[in-house]
Amino acid sequence: MSKYYKINQNIRYPQVRVIGPEGSQLGIMSSQEALNKAISLELDLVEVTDKSNPPIVKIIDFQKFKYQEDKKDKAGSSRSGQETKELRLKPFMAENDIAVKVKQAEKFLNGGDRVKLVVKYQGREITKKEFGEKVMNQALSSLSEISTLVEAPKYMGKLLIAQIKPKK
Repeated sequence: MSKYYKINQNIRYPQVRVIGPEGSQLGIMSSQEALNKAISLELDLVEVTDKSNPPIVKIIDFQKFKYQEDKKDKAGSSRSGQETKELRLKPFMAENDIAVKVKQAEKFLNGGDRVKLVVKYQGREITKKEFGEKVMNQALSSLSEISTLVEAPKYMGKLLIAQIKPKK
């Protein structure tokens, strides 16, 4: 979604507050005066906001201004709260493999993310559910000091799923 900006001749207010190219306040002046100043600097006059009284305009290269606004929008939307990271475990895993997965989960939890632990049964492994449950419980007990259980381990088809979040 592209945003519409008023620039140069489209700014038609009797008085505007002007911000210079370096970010300094140039004061309140007429729109025409501000436009003449922008033209003399070979830059554009861009409306920042019309919500204040008088409206705020900035003398800046329009492409640079659009780039800065897009960057602000992306920075704001990229990290909204916490993500859920998924770690796959198997019912027949060696101790050191479980330890590696636990270390990875610790890293995610310390980063503020939730962790979804999934034990995936393949083929006839589902007939030995206790091995998967043992692996899940071992991982959960290793992480119990830095996390709280959000979703207790439960079966969904051939998956045993539990979810944990970092302790506050």
